[in-house]
Amino acid sequence: MNKNIRVALTGFMGVGKSSVARHLSNLLNCKRLDLDHFIEDHEGRKIAEIIDAEGEAAYRKIETKWLKEALNRSDARIFSLGGGAWTTPENRELLKLNRFTSVWLEASFDHCWRNISLSRKDRPLARDKQKTLKLFEDRQKLYCLAEWHFVIRPDFTSYDVARNMREEIFS
Repeated sequence: MNKNIRVALTGFMGVGKSSVARHLSNLLNCKRLDLDHFIEDHEGRKIAEIIDAEGEAAYRKIETKWLKEALNRSDARIFSLGGGAWTTPENRELLKLNRFTSVWLEASFDHCWRNISLSRKDRPLARDKQKTLKLFEDRQKLYCLAEWHFVIRPDFTSYDVARNMREEIFS
């Protein structure tokens, strides 16, 4: 088991990044950091509030600022990113410089939309299905820049994905 590998999970909203990170950190007995929670804790407000008040572009700058902080402060081996964090070139570079292995969790739009719809979390970039589908399609070409790629199959749980990641990446 390679104890030096650190991973950053990316993928669209609702794919299960936080759940996979939780299972993976338990399987590896290591710390994890959820970037969205880190941002909300340090900003003192929800991401939806930031985006609604200041817009997505301003939020992306805030996100990069807190990603830098998280990378400096945390010894977590597993980072789960927000769905748009990977789309910012500076964030991809920061993760690379900090020797994180990037992992794209891919699922169908229907899978993600179902999870988004069932969630109580307010997602300002996913309030309209057609706009969300366009965003999903646009982000695919950036997510594929990740070093590893795991497809979320309908018969897989987030635990199954974490177990497969442990076997393939960490052994």
